[in-house]
Amino acid sequence: MKRKEKVSVITLGCSKNTVDSERLMRQIELNDIPMTGDPNKADTVIINTCGFIEAAKEESVNTILQAVALKNSGKLKKLIVAGCLSERYMNDLKNEIPEVDVYFGTEKYEEIIKELGGKFRYELLGERLLSTPSHTAYLKISEGCDHPCSFCAIPLMRGKHQSKPMESLIEETEYLASNGAKELILIAQDTTDYGKDIYGRKNLSELLNKLSEVKGIEWIRLMYAYPSHFPEDVIEVIADNPKILKYVDIPLQHISDDVLKSMRRGVTSRQTYNLLYKLRNRIPDITLRTTFIVGYPNETEKDFEQLVDFIKEIKFDRVGTFTFSVEENTSSFILGDPVPKEEKERRKKVLMEVQSQISLEKNATFLGKTLKVLSESKESEYYVGRSYRDAPEVDGEILFKSIGKLKPGNFYDVKITDYDEYDLYGEITFKQEN
Repeated sequence: MKRKEKVSVITLGCSKNTVDSERLMRQIELNDIPMTGDPNKADTVIINTCGFIEAAKEESVNTILQAVALKNSGKLKKLIVAGCLSERYMNDLKNEIPEVDVYFGTEKYEEIIKELGGKFRYELLGERLLSTPSHTAYLKISEGCDHPCSFCAIPLMRGKHQSKPMESLIEETEYLASNGAKELILIAQDTTDYGKDIYGRKNLSELLNKLSEVKGIEWIRLMYAYPSHFPEDVIEVIADNPKILKYVDIPLQHISDDVLKSMRRGVTSRQTYNLLYKLRNRIPDITLRTTFIVGYPNETEKDFEQLVDFIKEIKFDRVGTFTFSVEENTSSFILGDPVPKEEKERRKKVLMEVQSQISLEKNATFLGKTLKVLSESKESEYYVGRSYRDAPEVDGEILFKSIGKLKPGNFYDVKITDYDEYDLYGEITFKQEN
């Protein structure tokens, strides 16, 4: 009997790419095509690339070249490259790396399945083969972006904003919940723009409420919320609906009006402060996560100092920092890259040192308190989990001990006994229901 050829899918980049790969893998599975997580054991490798910033592009190219080496050695029969980098630079990639058998852009599920000799199942498009732990799942509620941010190439790769119908998102959530998902993480290029294109208004709040009614879903976490024109009713839903976590990820990128204007963010420093104060006043225990870009072409030392002071004043719970990278075909390209790499790295280091101290002080306030924790794994003598404050992959964790055996994917009440800059430590001193 002839052996069926195995496929390995490599996913690079953000959680949006993760969802794309999960949908593709479910279609592969439905066609009875065997898969392996080890590219060295595969006959065909599919690389879902990222093309967001320079570092991501380098990682994608290096991963492609590693797969090319496998192919040249005879260990690999076919190499398929898809995703954002391929969408943006397809012609260049074809010329520079001709060893790749076929290139596809973003969300080309049907074409890839056809290339594998399979049949695409339209009726099961909402189904996915999770690469995350079964109790946690990302839900991509829209694709593309309408914002004209000067530094961002996402619209070039993903197109204009397109919301997904509410009915299909509820159906997808029901599918995820039936497969054990308890935590739903809403993602998009901009989650707060949801609904404006197909319903004539932003109705993220309605979507949140309806998703919270799906049986089995206990936590809903909101990521990638754009700060400009943040919907007031979303604040109320986060405050009032117990299943919507008191957690918001708002990528602010900067606070200097000069930098924000050049970045074309559509928001001012004053508006940013007002939004953050409004969130904190209405939801006192909210966890605020954000990201910043340092080394933008017109960012002066004064602008940077203003950003540092802003972080010290607001005291965000979580902060991520990127150094500016020049992206061709974006409006900031003409500004060049005048800030030296060493200076960018210095600013990034300063920012993260400031945030590290803030994070330490924040974590200290939880000493002696009890948090609801979603257990995920066990490492040595510690169980590892997350509270409402912790998104997977990007935030801290809670490491805790228990006198009883615990199950991954279950919730437990953990008393916090220690802390460091990013993680909390705790214990369960009494047996809890599994």
